[in-house]
Amino acid sequence: MDLEKALRQAMETGKVELGMDSTMKAAMTGRARLVIVSSKFPAGARSDLRHYAGLSKVPVFEFPGNSTDLGRVCRKPFQVASLAVIDPGASNILSAVKGA
Repeated sequence: MDLEKALRQAMETGKVELGMDSTMKAAMTGRARLVIVSSKFPAGARSDLRHYAGLSKVPVFEFPGNSTDLGRVCRKPFQVASLAVIDPGASNILSAVKGA
């Protein structure tokens, strides 16, 4: 999948923050260029995150897999419920998400 490749490249060459607290803070402050949440992200936190991201005009993308799948794509040995792309680096993650 092109999205997975772009996300891996962003993890390697750019700046990505993992976790709900870091993602929420990046969305609130507008530092994030993109927010990605897993399909099993908690509903209450999802609405808060969408609200803050909307205020900062940060797009929110729902990853088609669960937290375990998102962690695997990020090559992490743990679940990743959400992440914020601060700097995409050499990846095309921003355009890959728009095309998905």
